[in-house]
Amino acid sequence: MPLLRVHLDSDRATARRVLQLHHEGRIHHESREAAREQAWRQGRTPAGDPVFVGITNGRRDVQLLYDVEVYSDATR
Repeated sequence: MPLLRVHLDSDRATARRVLQLHHEGRIHHESREAAREQAWRQGRTPAGDPVFVGITNGRRDVQLLYDVEVYSDATR
């Protein structure tokens, strides 16, 4: 199944918290659900839970990065 990379706008404090939780093997549920909703908004159907892959290194605008496995588009 294809992966969809989702970028979520965030502030630095939240991004640090999500990264810390990831290092502890835990999940930031709010951002994971936001990633799932973003996949739906892009017209894709999530096939599983979004996986946190990191944060951007922007000075002003920080984004959380998630990979969301989505179903392939079936055309006939």
